[in-house]
Amino acid sequence: MSVIRQEDLIQSIADAFQFISYYHPKDYIQALTQAYEREQSPAAKDAMAQILVNSRLCAQGHRPICQDTGIALVFLKIGMNVRWEATMSVQEMVDEGVRRAYTDPDNTLRASVLLDPAGERRNSKDNTPAVVHMEVVPGDHLEVICAAKGGGSENKAKMAMLNPSDSIVDWVLKTVPTMGAGWCPPGILGLGIGGTPEKAMLMAKESLMAPVDIQELNARGPANRVEELRLELYEKVNALGIGAQGLGGLTTVVDVKILDYPTHAASLPVAMIPNCAATRHVHFHLDGSGPAQLTPPSLEDWPELDYDPSQGKRVDLDSITPEEVASWQPGDVLLLNGRLLTGRDAAHKRLTQMLDAGEPLPVDFTNRFIYYVGPVDPVRDEVMGPAGPTTATRMDKFTRQMLEQTGLLGMVGKAERGPAAVEAICDNKAVYLMAVGGAAYLVSKAIKASRVVAFEDLGMEAIYEFEVKDMPVTVAVDSQGTSVHETGPKEWRIRIEQA
Repeated sequence: MSVIRQEDLIQSIADAFQFISYYHPKDYIQALTQAYEREQSPAAKDAMAQILVNSRLCAQGHRPICQDTGIALVFLKIGMNVRWEATMSVQEMVDEGVRRAYTDPDNTLRASVLLDPAGERRNSKDNTPAVVHMEVVPGDHLEVICAAKGGGSENKAKMAMLNPSDSIVDWVLKTVPTMGAGWCPPGILGLGIGGTPEKAMLMAKESLMAPVDIQELNARGPANRVEELRLELYEKVNALGIGAQGLGGLTTVVDVKILDYPTHAASLPVAMIPNCAATRHVHFHLDGSGPAQLTPPSLEDWPELDYDPSQGKRVDLDSITPEEVASWQPGDVLLLNGRLLTGRDAAHKRLTQMLDAGEPLPVDFTNRFIYYVGPVDPVRDEVMGPAGPTTATRMDKFTRQMLEQTGLLGMVGKAERGPAAVEAICDNKAVYLMAVGGAAYLVSKAIKASRVVAFEDLGMEAIYEFEVKDMPVTVAVDSQGTSVHETGPKEWRIRIEQA
């Protein structure tokens, strides 16, 4: 019988969430490196290079892979012979571990969890409570999986109650394109098949915790229908041509995971949850001998890559004109220099409310660019912590009003824009630029100064003014309304079909 001490679990949870904030799993790095080496799309290859370089920098600097340091997710399998030496509940112990991890002064992580989600949506300030799933199993030890799941990928979760005669493959291939690129591919798709609706969703999430092994499976061949389905979906999803960051290319997923469970004769529940390029999870056991000892990957596990942005065209944001913006072409690589405003969901909501009320805005947006970001607080000598882009489509409903009533000239975010936003961009001869999701620490290196200019009470959602130097972005929607997230995947889908 093992005695699990309260402090051992708390410290293990804290260490685990710090660990996964800056270390990608080795298997994901290997899979992404292989995908990078195979990739033929220049835009997708560039995006993967940024993700890989960012990952290595984070491993070296012990700073977050992504500015969205995720909602804390913990799976516990508790042995039936385990005895606890604790005064706190299991949930309380996990929450204390998460609290320590996210408020660590040496590597502060962004607190993204909001209390009262249907009401005031107040930030808990320490990313608690965690989402905990517990199962009692035979044995005398505690098995723990900690994962940090970002909002961009969580928001793309899908679930359907199919008819028993329906094709799971057809549903997946119809659904994945509707997810856009906000989940930051190339990543992993997790599927849960069977059981009941909530069981299918839980299996889809849990499947993502397994090692990346699709190439090994392909080499040995499938042993059952689930493995056949994994290989079929891996091939067919990649044949969609969506590619890294939705720019078009050969690799959209590096693996497909599936868990299944018996279900009712009248039902076929299917859930699908993606894991983004910031794949973050770690697996350990506690047996009463002390806290977990986590082994970091070796820097030799990363490819020797450097990101050279010199191919891009330098842009001075302090003197930019509509005429210069109109000259940019879809897919152009730009290097932003000068003053860049920030703002995301909460700031946009407040700004549009002020416009509706006829109130003056706290910031002049005339001929300015706004970056959709919620950065991590800086530590040590940093100007700003990791500051990668958030999903731009969430700001689509604000776009026309911002462009037409504030003089805003351009926006920077990740993933595609919806039809209404593209139309507004075209009508106002504005532009949308895409930064790479999953390269947050790399982006932060371009930020040379930072100050809050409005809505300080919103925390990471306040409006900042960054001074940037050679911040790499791609023209994703030009002033004529051409979107690379439409043209790129279409081109590569045709290429793949022809090949």
